[in-house]
Amino acid sequence: MPDQAPNARPESRPYLFRGQPAADAWTLVREGEAPAGAAAIVPLADWLEAAPSATLAPWLPADTELTDALAERLAEAPLIAVDFPKFTDGRGYSLARLLRERHGFGGEIRAVGDVLVDQLYFMTRCGFDGLSLREDQWLEDAQRALGAFSRAYQPAVDQPEPLFRRREREWARAREEAAAYA
Repeated sequence: MPDQAPNARPESRPYLFRGQPAADAWTLVREGEAPAGAAAIVPLADWLEAAPSATLAPWLPADTELTDALAERLAEAPLIAVDFPKFTDGRGYSLARLLRERHGFGGEIRAVGDVLVDQLYFMTRCGFDGLSLREDQWLEDAQRALGAFSRAYQPAVDQPEPLFRRREREWARAREEAAAYA
């Protein structure tokens, strides 16, 4: 993904929040100073040095080691962006899942970088609720991709119970209802 110029706002970067097109109030700053008075997503090192703020959020590189101490500090962030330097780099999925499941982060986790429509369903399963797509991706395709699968077999952040357990519960309820009519 071509880096944005410092302090530049992407003009046409498609953005989804919880599966719906949304206005993006945040500026992603890869290098340089965050714009004054604007909500900015800055590199993790810059965020750690700054005072806590509702208008400053970190982006984590894919190789971030998510220690307990770092996760505790990240709990203060208004959102956490996870960078995908290449669409083939899956480390960001693990970061999102760890933030949600192990560290209980309840705020927005946003995927940024080389984010393609093909990945969105799996990103949401791992805990991403904000999806900042690459400029050449279309929102209509993204929404269609999010609804491509009606059910998932495996447990994940979005559905912690595996399909076989959900089916067992449905069958037990159906047997109880059938016995009540007998």
